[in-house]
Amino acid sequence: MIRDSSLCGAMQDNELHALSSIARRKTFPTGQVVAWSGDPNSVCANVVAGAVKVTASTPDGREQIVGLLYPGDFVGHPFAEDATLTVTAVGETDLCLFPRGPFERTLGEHRTMERRLLQQTMESLGGAQQRILSLGRKNAAERIASFLLEVLDRTRPDHEDGPAEIDLPISRGEMADYLGLTIETVSRQLTRLRKDGVIAMAKGDRCCTVLSRERLELIADPD
Repeated sequence: MIRDSSLCGAMQDNELHALSSIARRKTFPTGQVVAWSGDPNSVCANVVAGAVKVTASTPDGREQIVGLLYPGDFVGHPFAEDATLTVTAVGETDLCLFPRGPFERTLGEHRTMERRLLQQTMESLGGAQQRILSLGRKNAAERIASFLLEVLDRTRPDHEDGPAEIDLPISRGEMADYLGLTIETVSRQLTRLRKDGVIAMAKGDRCCTVLSRERLELIADPD
């Protein structure tokens, strides 16, 4: 179970045992908050199944999605006294939870684990930087295509050829917020992809089938 998470991928058995001894599994239903911004930072976690959205509050009280985390991603900030972001399950989500204090001590005792967490953190930062760059240089069609490819790669990592069904983790309104677009633009772009035979959308708008990854990649990065 815990070995499947990316934090544990390069660990020795004694390190896995140390982490497993403080871990507990918990399933969060859709919409349940895992951590509130400003609350005491009590737990860290790995996403085992499902997905969570990470949000920040703007000065005018609005909620801005700043990240989506998928299976294998790490949730939380060790060594921080208070949570700085709100984390919410966007579908039924299975998390492997670690109390922050024991987790910090375990990191100090097992340097491989600490290095692996630092590597994950840097990869996550790199992904966030790439998304910021894409918001500045990509048009609406390219942003939507890139988002669909991200969901496909993160939720269907073993997919090869042929149509691939994915569950969109967030609504069209949240996609607009996440990608710096309007909801009308998101809807138009999804409709265009559907009419062009690149994707198919099931009733309810959350179930999407990527019919042609190659065409989606060409739209996402035409250069």
